[in-house]
Amino acid sequence: MPSKLEAAMDSLITVFHNYSGSEGDKNKLNKGELKELLNSELTDFLRSQKDPLLVEKIMSDLDSNQDNEVDFNEFVVLVAALTVACNDFFQEQQSKKAK
Repeated sequence: MPSKLEAAMDSLITVFHNYSGSEGDKNKLNKGELKELLNSELTDFLRSQKDPLLVEKIMSDLDSNQDNEVDFNEFVVLVAALTVACNDFFQEQQSKKAK
């Protein structure tokens, strides 16, 4: 039985590949695939944002090699950044409750 961390890693890989390649390179997300992934997998996050160009900005920020696609390494950067932001938010909330 895999550990929680191993299961989380497996989930990241599975989610990425569930969306990548439906319209091209099977190991990359184009803008449409990235948008579909974000809409399906990060619904609450997107709903809370007010910027209509958010997906385009995320794509631009992630696409470090400027090929108009997001590979797995670039995708992991997004997940890591969001995870850090969520952790910071929850720690801040815990600090406020403790006061």
